[in-house]
Amino acid sequence: MSHLTADGTEDIARILEALRAQGADDDFLFRARTHLPRLHRLFSELYGDHPHGLERLGEVCSLAASSWATRPLELKALDAQREANPTWFESERMLGGVCYVDRYGDGLDSIRRQIPYFRELGLTYLHLMPLFESPEGNSDGGYAVSSYRRVNPALGSMEELAALAAELRLAGISLVVDFIFNHTSNEHEWARKAVAGEPGFEDFYLIFPDRTMPDAYERTTREIFPDDHPGSFVQLADGRWVWATFYHFQWDLNYANPAVFQAMAGEMLFLANQGVEILRMDAVAFIWKRLGTACESLPEAHLLLQAFNAVLRMAAPSLLFKSEAIVHPDEVAEYISPDECQLSYNPLQMALTWEALATRDARLLQQALERRHALPPETAWVNYVRSHDDIGWTFADEDAAELGIDAFGHRRFLNDFYVGRAPGTFARGVPFQENPKTGDARVAGTTASLAGVEAGDPAGEDRVVLAHALAMSTGGIPLLYLGDEVAQLNDYSYADDPDEAGDSRWVHRPHRPEKNYAERTDASTPAGRIFGRLTDLLSIRRATPEFGGNTLWPFDAHSSAVVGFVRADAAQSKVLVLANVGDHPARIDALTLSGWAPTAADLVTGDSVSLSDGLDLPAHGFRWLRVSDRS
Repeated sequence: MSHLTADGTEDIARILEALRAQGADDDFLFRARTHLPRLHRLFSELYGDHPHGLERLGEVCSLAASSWATRPLELKALDAQREANPTWFESERMLGGVCYVDRYGDGLDSIRRQIPYFRELGLTYLHLMPLFESPEGNSDGGYAVSSYRRVNPALGSMEELAALAAELRLAGISLVVDFIFNHTSNEHEWARKAVAGEPGFEDFYLIFPDRTMPDAYERTTREIFPDDHPGSFVQLADGRWVWATFYHFQWDLNYANPAVFQAMAGEMLFLANQGVEILRMDAVAFIWKRLGTACESLPEAHLLLQAFNAVLRMAAPSLLFKSEAIVHPDEVAEYISPDECQLSYNPLQMALTWEALATRDARLLQQALERRHALPPETAWVNYVRSHDDIGWTFADEDAAELGIDAFGHRRFLNDFYVGRAPGTFARGVPFQENPKTGDARVAGTTASLAGVEAGDPAGEDRVVLAHALAMSTGGIPLLYLGDEVAQLNDYSYADDPDEAGDSRWVHRPHRPEKNYAERTDASTPAGRIFGRLTDLLSIRRATPEFGGNTLWPFDAHSSAVVGFVRADAAQSKVLVLANVGDHPARIDALTLSGWAPTAADLVTGDSVSLSDGLDLPAHGFRWLRVSDRS
């Protein structure tokens, strides 16, 4: 047994000596000397009382050294390039796309054949939704992983994935995959061994002999998928109980066991050497459990992410983490730093974009941009209009209260509005996981269906474009759910598939809309009009240095329906963004604009615009104006 020492000096020296004896090269040893002190400190906080803490730390470092020794030379070259330019992902040329491999195509080879289209669109980042081996039938869309080293055979092989990653890299596109590390499927080899009590695996999951501990934990945890099972535990065939936060076949890993950390670090390093450049860290808020708490966003969750980050900095320094934390806005920001997750979804901006379109009131969105948009250096938001997942109304209750909004009632209104229950709604969404006990629910739907295109609302296409224009202009990496750029609609056939019928999110995961893509150059169709407008905006974004980075300055347009902010580049050239979420034209008066020089350049139309007499914004319209300070 070997405990970690308090100051770590002796431990670190012993580990470095072991790495040299292992044959680690100078590059790895340099990184180890740089990052091992941080990793040791984090291990001490997480596993300082564990009898095998030091042993596990040494094995993790040995694993990292072995991974570096086998890392392909082209990936080592990428490591050096990215280390020299750590903010590469903040470029105005960045654009993400996301899709399911078996929905957007029929396998990895069909995704490879789409690379010319991805380049046409301008993608620099491609997120392939879960593609690893998972249970037959319902696997939560692949989020129940049975192996992190085997691709679902129906989609291809790990060799094909590595080849695709290399081809994407040559096309200037970084491969992004999900790393589902809160849980595995109940069919994972580790799960089978844990149930069987095989030595070394008995503590990989949280398994209890009776209801004593589950009942104690469930006094403070919340139900996530009440339609699937109550509480946080499910019963095994032998009568024992295992922690399953999400679906009954997704068993939570026990990160209080350092052997689990070591095993998962090995899976990350394996994927990094296949050419994966960004890992989407799934369900980060849930990865540590402590009795008497909600078991969400505990301090140890952050320590774990930082420790995994330190391991990757040693053996695959170009790889980034992207946080997926659908929690209170204050907690979302806590996961974002160069030492934790360099990228993060921006669920607040996404939800409040839809909130603003429903209420025709931009105040909550404007407030969020003022208070909750700023990030640390060398990090960025991933801004999206919608994802594969549901829309939850994640705004802070206290933020809403400042504007006189009752948060509970407002969420009920938004759910009703977007599932077609509110008078005058333009949306055609469907509810997901309605909880009759709490009244909680979320919303599923494609962008076009939620925005009114499916309903035939005359403003539907404008709303689609406006929502994407905000995601493109607020900073960070804009992300397209592929197919939305050609106005794909909900697919209600999911209800006829027994493996999907119980999960309404499949309504907004349609197969690649071939007809829409065939019409993308036909301006007489919704697909053609939306595609043309979005690709024009993307082209303008790529040519606008002010849209690089993440920083923005709020601009008060003195209109409750108008979002306003300013972006600037390194030379302090400025772009003023104004967006009207209302159903009526909005006027920005001359006094409000008087801080700018009287003439601006409209980046979208190419026209010169006079600000001297004020500015009119059409309903659901926006302006990207290059402005200069009044001298």
